[in-house]
Amino acid sequence: MDKQLIINTNPAETRVALLEKERLAELFIERRRERGLVGNIYLGTVMRVLPGMQAAFINIGVDRTAFLYGGDVLDPDTLREQKLESGKGLEDLSPEELKERNYKQRKPIEKLIREGQQIVVQVAKEPLGTKGARVTMFLSVPGRYLVMMPDFTHIGISRRIDNPEQRQNLTALVKEIKPDTVGVIVRTAAAQVDPVLLQKDLKFLLKIWRLVEATRRRASSPALLYRDLDLILKTTRDLYADDVDKIVIDDATAFEELKRFLIATIPGAAKKLELYQDATPIFDVYGVEMDIGKALSSRIELPSGGYLIIDQTEALTSFDVNTGKYVGQASAQDTILKTNLEAVSKVVSQLRLRNIGGIIVIDLIDMERPEDKERVYIALQEELKVDKARTNVLRISELGLVQMTRKRTSESLERQLMEPCPCCEGRGHIRSTETEAYDLLREIRRHTLQTGLKAITVKVRDDIRHWIEVEERELFQNLVREFQLKVEFKSTELTTKALQQAPYEVESN
Repeated sequence: MDKQLIINTNPAETRVALLEKERLAELFIERRRERGLVGNIYLGTVMRVLPGMQAAFINIGVDRTAFLYGGDVLDPDTLREQKLESGKGLEDLSPEELKERNYKQRKPIEKLIREGQQIVVQVAKEPLGTKGARVTMFLSVPGRYLVMMPDFTHIGISRRIDNPEQRQNLTALVKEIKPDTVGVIVRTAAAQVDPVLLQKDLKFLLKIWRLVEATRRRASSPALLYRDLDLILKTTRDLYADDVDKIVIDDATAFEELKRFLIATIPGAAKKLELYQDATPIFDVYGVEMDIGKALSSRIELPSGGYLIIDQTEALTSFDVNTGKYVGQASAQDTILKTNLEAVSKVVSQLRLRNIGGIIVIDLIDMERPEDKERVYIALQEELKVDKARTNVLRISELGLVQMTRKRTSESLERQLMEPCPCCEGRGHIRSTETEAYDLLREIRRHTLQTGLKAITVKVRDDIRHWIEVEERELFQNLVREFQLKVEFKSTELTTKALQQAPYEVESN
């Protein structure tokens, strides 16, 4: 698969696009005023402990207090037991599984932390909507090939490395180079690299942790102890692989910084780095701007003529699959199967591109044959293998629904780039002209009864005025006669067409 990393940056905003076969696959955006918090380590103060919710609020020095869930609180007793058991069943456990193990064995949160206590936490999820950042006491420092966990001593291997012999070799190698006081997760990128690079990566991570500890000793809460890499370096570190053909960036200063980073961390990657210097915006040249516009649409076309309708709400995201213009050439069941197969492929690409997380429901077209359902389910599982986010997928239900979850650590693309419509308040629909006209007539009656005045001036949209004077002329005249009113209509500058016009136009003088 041909891949390219295209980076557009300026003092206000940085955007990183991952292209696969010249189409936008993933997009990452960071604005100067809203720099991401995930990965940052803070010394925070416990503000409130909520036993009923098994959670706590932590002041880490940002706008909103962070949320610490009980399962993310380290239990020293459990941690001590796990260190004693190191090498006895803890291998291959991810940080999430270690947290789950800790959660099952730990004491209630009120027994572990108290209000006013200073604790070290790491941001696991960005602030979402009105919620503050979610933090954890399970600290980890990621590198290119390894993830170092200072509170554990075990060795874990990425499950994407599925060769048993390779896993054993990596475990033995890391056991030789790591200190006994820390835990290490081997990332997928380390599968076939030179052992010297693993040692170099671990040395770098240990240096970072020593700096964190030194800052912790002299800091007072709330304080930032460690800031994760900026968006350019972080996404390049996580997304770069041998199948990436080139990395193109349009800023000379950022180019030099990224070049130094690649030389120090990823052998050979700097050779693929290019500085874009043409006048035409880089995202226009690679077609990214057009793909971003499509990614914000609620309707996504399928190759055969079917389409998806995407609806993101506070609680979940739904994908509704429709055959549309596609009628097929064989049986109805074959038509439905092909549409559903195309749909699951497109759903996964949209999950990645839009960074959709949380609960997801896919409403497939009903399939009668059990073998068709199994084929679509397997196809969905295969498509999800390219998605780095952790997912959990249930089998297709009798109603043709797929229920799944996808790990969410930051706002979706829609939430980043859009805001609720001030006209419909985010519902996706506005009140009809007819509804507004009837409301206006009721308001005129209400105003007359409250004030007793007979002369009224109404500023109103032209379409509402037309409805009252033409479509409901008799109803309006009855109201005027009933209260002996004199009503003067005046047009307002606001029209429904104005909402459909572009927010700006750029012209030459």
